[in-house]
Amino acid sequence: MKDRLSKAEIRKDVLQESVEAVASTVGEVATIVTTAVKDVVSAIGGLATEAFEIRDSARRAREQLDLEDEQPLQ
Repeated sequence: MKDRLSKAEIRKDVLQESVEAVASTVGEVATIVTTAVKDVVSAIGGLATEAFEIRDSARRAREQLDLEDEQPLQ
């Protein structure tokens, strides 16, 4: 005797496979988005760090220039 699937079991299997495929795809997309957000935040943080370093360098250069301007000429 052949084993035959009922129409209800076939529909259940199709639904199950479809839901699993959607869940897997959603998980992959969520991982991609999460990684992208992390990378963007990291890049912005790096830019902010560079901006602070540039500001500090400019401040030190101004202070050095002011000290040189205050010294009497010999």
